[in-house]
Amino acid sequence: MSVSLNGRPLTRDDVVAVIRHGKHVELADSVLDAITSSRAHVEALAEAATPTYGVSTGFGALAVRHIAPELRTKLQRSLIRSHAAGAGAPVEDEVVRGLMLLRLRTLASGHTGVRVRTAQLLAGLLNAHLTPIVHEYGSLGCSGDLAPLSHIALALMGEGEVRDASGAVRPAAEAMREAGLEPVVLAEKEGLALINGTDGMLGMLVLACADLAELFTIADLTAAMSVEALLGTDKPFRPELQALRPHPGQAASAANLTAFLAGSGIVASHQNPSCSRVQDAYSLRCTPQVHGAGRDTLAYVSTVADRELASWIDNPAVLADGRVESNGNFHGAPVAYVLDFLAIPVADAASIAERRTDRMLDIARSAGLPAFLAEDPGVDSGHMIAQYTQAAIVSELKRLANPASVDSIPSSAMQEDHVSMGWSAARKLRKAVEGLRTVLAIELLTAARALDFRKPLEPAPATAAALAALRETVPGPGPDRYLAPEIAAAEELISSGRLLAVISPYL
Repeated sequence: MSVSLNGRPLTRDDVVAVIRHGKHVELADSVLDAITSSRAHVEALAEAATPTYGVSTGFGALAVRHIAPELRTKLQRSLIRSHAAGAGAPVEDEVVRGLMLLRLRTLASGHTGVRVRTAQLLAGLLNAHLTPIVHEYGSLGCSGDLAPLSHIALALMGEGEVRDASGAVRPAAEAMREAGLEPVVLAEKEGLALINGTDGMLGMLVLACADLAELFTIADLTAAMSVEALLGTDKPFRPELQALRPHPGQAASAANLTAFLAGSGIVASHQNPSCSRVQDAYSLRCTPQVHGAGRDTLAYVSTVADRELASWIDNPAVLADGRVESNGNFHGAPVAYVLDFLAIPVADAASIAERRTDRMLDIARSAGLPAFLAEDPGVDSGHMIAQYTQAAIVSELKRLANPASVDSIPSSAMQEDHVSMGWSAARKLRKAVEGLRTVLAIELLTAARALDFRKPLEPAPATAAALAALRETVPGPGPDRYLAPEIAAAEELISSGRLLAVISPYL
């Protein structure tokens, strides 16, 4: 089945299904009617003697010029060509597909004034998996993600380059011809309608929400494995203690930890009167508070994403009564703020995971584990440098947690004198999510190795299942070996969703 654009808001799951997993999109008949109706309003204004911004005028600081009818096709073409001014490395295909889908969603709203053919062509590119090349730099997060969206509009004109379904980069016109798609010649208002939205930053926000919903559960798992490995206790995670501070995310994280540790032979082995330890270190005992605060941040951020998915952003906007009105809905501040906000718990979840990892490697704090979990400490270094890698990433994540949205740099001859930098906030959040995944992969590797050293004591069924899944690709303790591929294998176990599938039955 395909995802239908029918005038109702898309869900975050719909967005991920299309842009990450390649699900097709279709335009409902009701949407085609709405597009046709709004186009009629634009065409009427195009014939009027009174200039209308975006229809019969220039753009931005050049909006004071009235454009004659015979120059308006050139105006739209020039807008796209001049604004397709991105630089730097190409961004990921799923980010570009997010730009395409979310812009198409707005075109389908009946508030932009494009033609049906233009909207259908954008859907055609998505469904044919022709992905325009969009570059890292070019958006200030205000007046929309202008340069990134312009590279997509350029492809609709049959110009620029696209990546085809096989991954090859090809001229847009050639790839479209093979797919049976014909470029458009943009008419009044269409160029502006294709580029004036916050679709790039929103698409990256939706993807981050999806990734972190999984990673916070993985973080609870790796923390539980570390608790076992360090002979910690599950008592601080009990529900009656969480009820004293009723944050929902904290309760959820504590419940996960309790479930993952249920039936642990390792935990049971030291829960007796002879145990002299009074309480665990903060990096173990306070895990629900840190992970839970991240979950609560994610819950708030998700509400903002949902509001944006219920929004139709264009300037000027075509209203139901036919008026075409300028507005500021293209300003990315609402999205930029939460993109920055989410980078904070990402950095902190990674930070506490690195502290747990470090404890397992330090003979002064590891409750009897060999130094650095090495087979022969001194000859072997074990996981010493894996923790260095974690520390380097955590340090980077702290820098990435500094907000982009507090910056603003004026542009367009001071017409666009305050911008959101939301695209930059989104790009750094993607890097932060990737860093958290790597940090958790290293904690998974380290805790698994430590649990092997605890034999013959048996871990909990949930953590044992995670350990078994890892051991399908990564062998257990032994002399030092090439460690980078093992980190990559642990990352792939997490990113593929296989680890989450293994542990989900225990929740």
